[in-house]
Amino acid sequence: MPSKFEGLPREMIAMRAAKEVKDGNYVNLGIGIPTLISDWIEGRDIILQSEIGMLKTGPIAFGEDVDQDLINASCQPVTQVPGTAYFDIFESFSMIRGGYMDVIVLGALQVSEKGDLAGWANPARGLDCVGNIGGSMDLCAGAKKLIVTMEHTTRDGQPKLVNELAFPATARGAVNMVFTDLAVIEVTADGLLLREIYPGLMPEDIQSVTEPRLIIAPGLKEIEL
Repeated sequence: MPSKFEGLPREMIAMRAAKEVKDGNYVNLGIGIPTLISDWIEGRDIILQSEIGMLKTGPIAFGEDVDQDLINASCQPVTQVPGTAYFDIFESFSMIRGGYMDVIVLGALQVSEKGDLAGWANPARGLDCVGNIGGSMDLCAGAKKLIVTMEHTTRDGQPKLVNELAFPATARGAVNMVFTDLAVIEVTADGLLLREIYPGLMPEDIQSVTEPRLIIAPGLKEIEL
């Protein structure tokens, strides 16, 4: 069965997550919802890095601005902005592995209450974990802050925030914050802290589609876009 709650569309998840990124940050955006963040930071001093070899990429490109050699992690064409720099894959991953990225934003199949991340293989698809972890483990290991953007549940309504990962791990204890269509959640030493909630829902609604016990923040508020 599908999720029983209707939440934010993917674009609005990206919009809310973009507010968590500070001016002056060097940021890498992963496949899926994260790449949509590039459309919500126009006019801000945020430096986006694409691991294909671009630094200071602009929003997703359309029309005459499309150049298929200039792409983000989702293989979408992106625009150049003043100051865009280019380099090879060696230099790109030297930046990532060297800890120069202030914020990494990734999608996920599952996130555990300890901040473990599974994002590259779903055994339920019957492919015996065939897949490619790619650069995601490097991104997790090198991030100063790791943010996950995803829907709160699977298409059949199962929690994606879980007690323990059921899928192969990308990283352990790496996630700092999770932005979903229903909530904003911080990963703390004590567990998952519910900070913001979709308008009209109650904490018990979020708990009903979340496996780990949620800690309710004293200042719990509606999601701020």
